[in-house]
Amino acid sequence: MTYAAFRSAALAALLAGTALPASAETIQVTVASGHPAVFLWVKHLGETFIPTVDAELAKTGEVEIEWTEAYGGTLMKLGAEADSMRDGIVDIAVASGVFDPAQMGILNVTYAMPFGPTDPRMVTEAVEEAFANTEGLLDELAEASGVVYLGGGIAIDGYNIAATKPFTSRADMEGIKIGGAGPNLAWLDTTGAVGVQGSYVSFYNDIKTGVYDGMIGWMTANAPSKMWEVAPYFNKVDFGAMYIGGLGISQDRWDSFSDETKAAFRTAAAAYQDAYFNEQAARFDAAQEAMIAGGGEIVEMAPEARSAWIAEVKNPTTAWRAAAEARGEPAEAVLKAYQEALAKRGFTFERDYLAD
Repeated sequence: MTYAAFRSAALAALLAGTALPASAETIQVTVASGHPAVFLWVKHLGETFIPTVDAELAKTGEVEIEWTEAYGGTLMKLGAEADSMRDGIVDIAVASGVFDPAQMGILNVTYAMPFGPTDPRMVTEAVEEAFANTEGLLDELAEASGVVYLGGGIAIDGYNIAATKPFTSRADMEGIKIGGAGPNLAWLDTTGAVGVQGSYVSFYNDIKTGVYDGMIGWMTANAPSKMWEVAPYFNKVDFGAMYIGGLGISQDRWDSFSDETKAAFRTAAAAYQDAYFNEQAARFDAAQEAMIAGGGEIVEMAPEARSAWIAEVKNPTTAWRAAAEARGEPAEAVLKAYQEALAKRGFTFERDYLAD
């Protein structure tokens, strides 16, 4: 366009009472995870969250983002999410309490109430309702950790135990070493099993080399890991689906955004959540079929053995509540709100942990 043509267009826009479009600001945003992209909550950061943010921002023309994606622990290790966001190393990550209970432990509410529902979407809806109904909770979390909860909460599709031997009763677990992530090791109380800290980053090799004999995990993660090659027995004890967290963003970066940009990120978090659950549901049956075809076997624990385990396990809410209260968090209110949210959806725990 010549200068004369540009001047004419500018004059026409001015006379029409409109403004010329301004150039979009370009900003850099880093998204990271300690887990690799084989896991759905990482996969959909790149496949769903980022494209949705871009599409929403394109509607306003206000901001364009140059993204850096760093997965598989290349920039941020598991458990360092809050520190990395607060320190400006990364901008966005899955905020999870499983590997960072000291700063994100309030997000572990479902881990404090095991043997719950196996529907991951129901669990997530109930958790997010409980958080929303606990006044000031998310604001307090942001102030304490420097991380703003964007939404996009997710849950895994049901914890069970893959191992080198079958479990039909607790007696079968005596002396067995089982890998697990932090809070779920407490569920092994009264079984005689020995809990060992671990994660999907190392489960396969640790079982293969005899560091432990099994792992607490879930079907749609076991499939891409081919866990049945080293732990062929998928022991269904039905700990339940567990909420593992949602998308977090550093407080400093969030505060720098306009309302329109914040809305784009919230919209993208909701799209991320929906895409995650849709693919999780689609993958479950295929994952189970792959396990069986690969030589794995599903083993059902006797119902009476499971009920006795539930009745006798040390109340897992006790330690969680004490740790949360020590951080100044309203643990009792969150537990009650979660229990009530599940009851509204038709689920009642076999054991009333809050009555103990």
